[in-house]
Amino acid sequence: MSQALVFSGEAVCAAVDPLAAYAAVRAAFEAYAAGEWTMQPKVYLTNYPAGDFRAMPALGGGHALLKWVTSFPGNPSKGLPTVSGVVLLSDAATGELVAVLDAAAVTALRTAAAGVLAVDVLGPFGAPCAVVGCGVNGAETVRLLRALGREVAVHDANPARAEAVAAAHGAVAVSLTEALAQPAVVTVTPGASVLFADGSLRPGQHVSLMGADGPGKAEIAVGELGRARLYCDDWEQASHGGELHAGVAAGIVGRENVTELGAVLLGRAAGRTAPEEITLFDSTGLAIQDLAIARAARERAPELDLPVLEL
Repeated sequence: MSQALVFSGEAVCAAVDPLAAYAAVRAAFEAYAAGEWTMQPKVYLTNYPAGDFRAMPALGGGHALLKWVTSFPGNPSKGLPTVSGVVLLSDAATGELVAVLDAAAVTALRTAAAGVLAVDVLGPFGAPCAVVGCGVNGAETVRLLRALGREVAVHDANPARAEAVAAAHGAVAVSLTEALAQPAVVTVTPGASVLFADGSLRPGQHVSLMGADGPGKAEIAVGELGRARLYCDDWEQASHGGELHAGVAAGIVGRENVTELGAVLLGRAAGRTAPEEITLFDSTGLAIQDLAIARAARERAPELDLPVLEL
């Protein structure tokens, strides 16, 4: 009989603080770009307009992972979370299941880490940031930026939620116009409406687009993609289900126009090349990022009092 540790959402956050998540996700991007970690594009099982289910496998660092996660944007109005599911972590040498983790907590940590990592690598050095969208993932993004010492402005369609997140993390709540004018912006919305209209991006600005991670979602007008230097987490995913998909469909974005973030981290490709350059990072969320957080959590397991699943 084997045993698997069970991490609730609270346990995941207790095991992996924002800075540890940032370091783990950065290392995962590098390992994936170097070919040391592998994954397949996520599989969507859609039930629109309600939401979708996603299956995400990855292999690396002596472990295999499968994430089964949902995205149901209308759930908060029903008192339910937008994101729910489980992350299964197995020993890659034996196939044994070693941990079961709350997918929402893992997702929040890795989403924040990816968006902020792109800000650091591609954005204006040390510039003030804005986070648009103060749900679970947005709030975690604010928490990480503040942990890194960044000045942060926040906006949410629900002003009370923005004020609460600002108060909790030492940020300031602002209007949408003020947020979108910041030198670096991380958008963490459901992707149901465009935030950056045609002609709205400012010279020197960086935007991490985290919300448009599936078909039909968009946080930026298609025409703006042609004004910026484009980056993504993974071309295969982004070109089929991310913000870049609309640009590909319109014929204004091709593989030659887009650089994966991991290549920049390894020094194989350039990041920002001029102060006035506009940079966009399209994030669709990668299973290798989830693997990084799951492995980091399991490493801290001896310090936690965790329940065990008997198998």
